[in-house]
Amino acid sequence: MDYKNADKNDAEVLVEIYNSAFYDDYIRYGQCQAYGRSKENMEQSILDYPKTIAYYRDKPVGVISYKEEAPGKYYIGCLAVVKEEQGRGIGTLLMNHFMREHPQWMELTLVTPKDNERNIRFYTERFGFDIVGEEVDGAVTVLLFKLSRTDKE
Repeated sequence: MDYKNADKNDAEVLVEIYNSAFYDDYIRYGQCQAYGRSKENMEQSILDYPKTIAYYRDKPVGVISYKEEAPGKYYIGCLAVVKEEQGRGIGTLLMNHFMREHPQWMELTLVTPKDNERNIRFYTERFGFDIVGEEVDGAVTVLLFKLSRTDKE
């Protein structure tokens, strides 16, 4: 797996990754902020939420985006893998890569739909995130997740 920090020239590639990864959510909920973005919207998103693209055999297969909200505290805005590559460990590789590239992390937070059992198991069982709350985002109820380094060491 190769990784690249995204820049605005990667906007179209990122739109394709997001659309592939989030199409099912768009169909399921009738909305999905990550689906159907314009190139210009993605260019702005790259500035607001740095992104790392994963490539397998020179093909873009996934992305992780994040924002450092305070020193050592990161919000994971998106962890996405193209549909045809899901279930092959790419999300795990991206999350592990992120943690290696940000060794100063002390707390990670993110949200995922409450009814997405696969994502819930991924974050809680594979990485040890705790569910710390729930909120409604548009028409979707999401769970709030937190992983604190001090809690796990």
